[in-house]
Amino acid sequence: MFAVGLMVLMWPMFRKPGVAAHLPRAMAWSPNALSEEQFQAPSGEHWFGTDVHGRDLQSRVFYGARISLLVGVGGAAISLVIGVLWGATAGYLGGRWDSVMMRWVDVLYSLPTIVFVIVLIAVVEEPLKTWLTRALATKKQLPQEYLAGVGPTANLLLLFAGLGAVSWLTMARIVRGQVLSLRTRGFVYASRALGASHARILLRHILPNVYGIIITYLTLTVPAIVLYESFLSYLGLGIQPPQASLGSLIAEGAAQINPIRIYWWMIVSPGVTLASTLLALSFLGDGLRDAWDPRTTSD
Repeated sequence: MFAVGLMVLMWPMFRKPGVAAHLPRAMAWSPNALSEEQFQAPSGEHWFGTDVHGRDLQSRVFYGARISLLVGVGGAAISLVIGVLWGATAGYLGGRWDSVMMRWVDVLYSLPTIVFVIVLIAVVEEPLKTWLTRALATKKQLPQEYLAGVGPTANLLLLFAGLGAVSWLTMARIVRGQVLSLRTRGFVYASRALGASHARILLRHILPNVYGIIITYLTLTVPAIVLYESFLSYLGLGIQPPQASLGSLIAEGAAQINPIRIYWWMIVSPGVTLASTLLALSFLGDGLRDAWDPRTTSD
């Protein structure tokens, strides 16, 4: 699993001429290079086989994994900012403010998450594309290929915003519970007696004691968002061609399953990569939890 993650991160470097000359040919294919070798089974030339357009599936799988991880990290970053600020503010203020802010969290929890993201993408996608196109068109010095990338950019922004907007709720609850237990500690009262402001107490004294839990849950949020993104891309609502993600690659492989012949490598390769990535991220979260938990002692 560590090897898969390393390959995903380093894959673009393998196509550089100086590096590709020292690697097997199967590791130097471009993810968008078309050929006449459609539906080729895994071989020494194409380790993961080829797809319906003759593109090397291995390069597309690792390219798609990078996109899925990018969405996962971006969505997790948004959930981190919103969740920590909301939960820390509610827990520190307490009382009526805490009740009102957490009731909003309960209301948002009652909404079906995936349906909310689907509706957001369906409603906002076209207006966002139109706005980005007009914003870029006003800059006449930009080359034409920048305008062609408006669609994929809009999809990524919507995935960041949508998945991040529905993933911060649990983070807010966890941070709020920790802050509630810390705001009555002696060091907080001592800081107030010394004249420290509320912002300083929260940022310099309380939140540093919650960093371990925040980082642990953040690493567990990334695979959840990657799974959400893969599901949306599988439905055709996430990453759009010519870009690819693990979910869209699995959808392409599932579309080739028929009674005559099953091109198994088209669904097995992205499926195994997705499962390995999610498992590796989960193990990373468990390891960080053990490392940051002060109650954990080494043998």
